Amino acid sequence: MRQAPLVAVWIGFLAAHAISTWLGWVWPNGPMGDTYLVYEPWSDRAIDGQGIVGISESWVYPPLALVPMVVAQALVWFSSYSLSWAVLVGLVDIVAFGILVGRGSSRGRLAGGWLWAGFVLVLGPVALFRLDAVTVPLAILALLLIGAHPRTAGALIACATWIKVWPAALAVSVVIASRQRWRVVRGGVAVSILVVTGVVLAGGSEHLLGFVTTQGERGLQIEAVAATPFLFGAGGGAIYYDTEILTYQVQGAGVDAVASVLTPVMALAVAAICALGVWRVRRGSPFLAVLPPLALALVVCLIVTNKVGSPQFQTWLIAPLVAWVVWDRARAWPLAALGLVTAGLTHIVYPLAYHLVLVGDTVGLGVLAARNALVVVLGIWAVVRLARPTSSPRRLSPIAHQE
Repeated sequence: MRQAPLVAVWIGFLAAHAISTWLGWVWPNGPMGDTYLVYEPWSDRAIDGQGIVGISESWVYPPLALVPMVVAQALVWFSSYSLSWAVLVGLVDIVAFGILVGRGSSRGRLAGGWLWAGFVLVLGPVALFRLDAVTVPLAILALLLIGAHPRTAGALIACATWIKVWPAALAVSVVIASRQRWRVVRGGVAVSILVVTGVVLAGGSEHLLGFVTTQGERGLQIEAVAATPFLFGAGGGAIYYDTEILTYQVQGAGVDAVASVLTPVMALAVAAICALGVWRVRRGSPFLAVLPPLALALVVCLIVTNKVGSPQFQTWLIAPLVAWVVWDRARAWPLAALGLVTAGLTHIVYPLAYHLVLVGDTVGLGVLAARNALVVVLGIWAVVRLARPTSSPRRLSPIAHQE
């Protein structure tokens, strides 16, 4: 019977993946479309020698993002590339999940496993059928291995960041909060040197940071938090489809001004949160009282101040929340529950009610606005937790931290 909780969490995790994969085929608005419309053509071109995005041309993603897209091609003996992608994500998740829950001896680790499974189920297909899904297990492992294996943790964060940029928020959090910071940095620098060297030797030096400049040219996407007022008519706001970036954006009086200030606002907000984290560390706050709220606050900041509001951004919440639950589930569960609510609302917005949002339907826009508001609340809550002195958790999972 002692193995019953472990068996149950594994069943829940695998079932969540199976259900969300199935929903990718049956839900409207093609939630798995990015896989066969975008990832598959990019990887086909690379394999056929017709150009490597990020090397022969600037790309919206960092260079390592192409690796999982190509690896998924090895599984195309399944019925489709989309299914191959889901299997690839599932396999990576299974490895990370196995390390997370271990033998089931830690209640915190089991709770973290249930939270991860819940996120996959509640968020739905976009939890699996997007590039971000590959970075989630890497980020979770990195946070959990900081104490015992700091160089490995740094390497994992670097790999995830060179796939999608958001894990850089976790790297900054660790550098601020952990006494193992320089070992973590060395692991990350080693991976970064390998990536940069590989790109340069392949002749792609001029496109190495193309993902930074490409994002800077984007307008304000309809799901972005800052776009919410324009969806309800502010400035004569209206929705249009950008044929170059292939996404729905808003236009109207003041849209360009808002879009132009979001990046500096993001920089200032990140700097302020980091300063708060540094202050807490210098006041003697323990690692586990600083890192979880700091990491969550920075991740939410990247979502809230972003010109893009893609539904898969909600997967970024999984790593800091899972790690926090593992380390201190009593304090983390209220925030984790709110994170699940935002994931559920995101699932309603996309793919279920996306067509309603596009036509300006009040119900669709209301759900989207509620989701955006709750994400802001989650970020504020994390900042409050960071600013408020707390004692270190009494019980830690063995994998969590060994400073």
